[in-house]
Amino acid sequence: MDMSQQKRLMPSTSMLLAFEAAARSGTFTEAAAELSLTQGAISRQVRALEEQLGVQLFSRERKSVRLTAAGKRYADEVEKGLQAIRLATLNAMTDPRGGTLNLAILPTFGTRWLIPRMPRFLAEHPDITVNFATKLSPFDFKKEDLHAAIHFGHTDWPDTESTFLMREETVPVCAPALRSTHELTRPGDLRDMPLLQLRTRPAAWQEWFSAAGLDVPAAGGMVFEEISTTAQAAVAGLGVALLPRFLIENELQQGDLVVVLEQPLETAFGYYLVTPRERAGYAPVLAFRNWLLRVIG
Repeated sequence: MDMSQQKRLMPSTSMLLAFEAAARSGTFTEAAAELSLTQGAISRQVRALEEQLGVQLFSRERKSVRLTAAGKRYADEVEKGLQAIRLATLNAMTDPRGGTLNLAILPTFGTRWLIPRMPRFLAEHPDITVNFATKLSPFDFKKEDLHAAIHFGHTDWPDTESTFLMREETVPVCAPALRSTHELTRPGDLRDMPLLQLRTRPAAWQEWFSAAGLDVPAAGGMVFEEISTTAQAAVAGLGVALLPRFLIENELQQGDLVVVLEQPLETAFGYYLVTPRERAGYAPVLAFRNWLLRVIG
């Protein structure tokens, strides 16, 4: 293969970045905003790429553009190639024995389960610096400098890789004093109790009653943002809470909370380690993922 042929098969990075952004967003306008260029510049880069390849990548219809079949195939491969380059660059800039891990965690999962175990991870990986961001609401890996996140729910985030960690088993709990003043021997006995709600799990009580064979309308009790706050409300005697057993171990062991009925509910959701695809091979992410899976076992 002579030099002219080799050059034709190696488009410039600027061409590939412009094409990949346009293919992903579906518009030259959004691609221009993402790359801090003008729409005309994106259009010229894509046109130059098409001329170099001798292939039409976009069909242009009035003010809209659409990938051709060849463009779609090329976009898939270019995205993989650019992600590989980004990861290679990131790893080249990182100490192979360590680096920085920016991790988003759920508040209660982080404080009650993960943080107490982190000394073991840091002892095994003393050269990795972990920075934590606490998140309840959804976040965007493209807008926040995060390498990974521990997420509860489904694996439906675009452009990410998810590693399953564990399921969640919830049980109805309350303060011992509240339990002693009410006859709570059957699931139906809870219908007239104040039921504490978690905003992130609005259907939890309905699912619990349904699993017990009862058709109960949506409960309208007090609503809380976090599991830890809900647990404290239950300790204070404000009502019955449906909480993950593994996150209230201390309250159960100390007797601040008691399980009302031993009828656990295993949700359809799970805890996942979620990573942007382009950072899935980043050394600190791999080390943390492998350690998590080993600890959960």
